[in-house]
Amino acid sequence: MTIDLNRMSFLYVEDDEFSRDIMTMMFVRFLEAPNLYVFNDSSNFVERVKALPIKPSLIMLDIHMKPNSGFALLENLRSQPDFMTTPIVAVTASVMNEEVNKLHRAGFDGAIGKPIDAVVFPNLLMRLLNGEKVWHVIN
Repeated sequence: MTIDLNRMSFLYVEDDEFSRDIMTMMFVRFLEAPNLYVFNDSSNFVERVKALPIKPSLIMLDIHMKPNSGFALLENLRSQPDFMTTPIVAVTASVMNEEVNKLHRAGFDGAIGKPIDAVVFPNLLMRLLNGEKVWHVIN
């Protein structure tokens, strides 16, 4: 199946400026995916997601944010009918076994450990967009 990234939109929620810059670079430079929305905090999250011009095809959430954690954002999104089946992936530096198990139990569709490897990221993204649950964390 061929995926046209130009027809999709992506949302990345991250409070760390360096991480936002890296993700933006990977989406734009390596993937030529123009429809990336980036939130620099988790305030008023559901309202802001609903206000996007295009519903995200994939949502990537940092886990340790304020005022709301990635777990809280996941729960808030999953309570919305429009986002019950949207792929939602954790992006986190917390990759110990217990924390990864907690991500599984919470209902994330996958996790990508930080620092994100720019060489493997395009393949991980394609796998996610093809409906695969991707757990790429390196302890």
